Amino acid sequence: MGVVAFSTAALIIVLSVFNGLEDLLRSLNASFDPELKIEASKRKTFEVNDLMLADLRDTEGVALISEVIEDYAYVRYMDLDMTVIIRGISDNFTQQERLDNHMISGKLALHQDSIPFAIVGEGVKRSLRINVNDDMHTMQVFYIRNVSGASLDPSRMYARKSIRPGGVFSIEKNYDENYVFLPLDFTQELLNYGNKRTWLEVKTTSNADVETVKERIGEKLGENFKVLTNEEQHQDLYRLLKLEKLFAMMALASLIVVGSINIFFSLMMLAIDKKKDVSVLFALGAYPEFIKKIFVSEGAIISFTGAILGLILGGLICFLQDRFGLVGMGMENAIVTSYPVKMRAVDFLLTSGLVVIVTFLTSFYPASLAAKSYSIRHL
Repeated sequence: MGVVAFSTAALIIVLSVFNGLEDLLRSLNASFDPELKIEASKRKTFEVNDLMLADLRDTEGVALISEVIEDYAYVRYMDLDMTVIIRGISDNFTQQERLDNHMISGKLALHQDSIPFAIVGEGVKRSLRINVNDDMHTMQVFYIRNVSGASLDPSRMYARKSIRPGGVFSIEKNYDENYVFLPLDFTQELLNYGNKRTWLEVKTTSNADVETVKERIGEKLGENFKVLTNEEQHQDLYRLLKLEKLFAMMALASLIVVGSINIFFSLMMLAIDKKKDVSVLFALGAYPEFIKKIFVSEGAIISFTGAILGLILGGLICFLQDRFGLVGMGMENAIVTSYPVKMRAVDFLLTSGLVVIVTFLTSFYPASLAAKSYSIRHL
């Protein structure tokens, strides 16, 4: 009973931790990436025009359309420099409210009084020692051009523009150490992109169904474009997490099987120990099915009691972890201080179902064998 309870509790805890990690990843990705992303099917960039943008904005369920240009660039602040990913984006990006809760200094604004400002990740800020309150120094952004043929003029090999850092965001280490948000017109001029865009970001209305809006946009744009939901933008990561959850569940389910094997041998020993009692029952007129029910009921009492205790124990530990953070991540730069957990009813149902099935299979054989052997001896 203790083995079944321990195995059941462990399975509930591990599944809840995976659920918590999945929810944490979804919230982080939703903060950085859009609800819907429109990109070219076969090319890195595509041309946009006012007619196309107006048609997309008129789509039912669409609240905002933001234009995006993204590429690698080289930035320098005072005497420090590094390579980053620059993301030029429309001014209405701030209306998407994705970074509002992740700003740690400065302002979430790409323009102030017609002056362009950059929003940098916390890791970029630390590496370049940026001070957003310093009005005297600007950040220089360099972009390497595709120059055909040899050139003796180094200035033709790259483009350079200067911009003031105006805000710092912090979401997750990978984002914080690599990304710099820039105004779209600033990036457009630096990269000489003209009307080309890397992708378009779509924010839906509050009552709209994202999948329905995706289908409507896809019908308008045709096969040359892909419309991706936030989950589809990170489908490899979520698929990997689900595989890890599956293998963890299989590994812990084996503990329940081991516990059920203990039930199997316990019932076999019980059958040997109760030979005289079963003989008396047969003498009083008991039939084999009645004897079988006794042993199956014994196994059910052991497994069900253990499973119920395990479910309560696992749920209690998850509740305490969620409320008080009993087990920390053990890393100074972790996104959260303790392991996230989220309990789901389906996990409790699946675990209970697994215990019932395994217990029945392990209890059925010794019960049938005992009833059969005693019935033959009685005859």
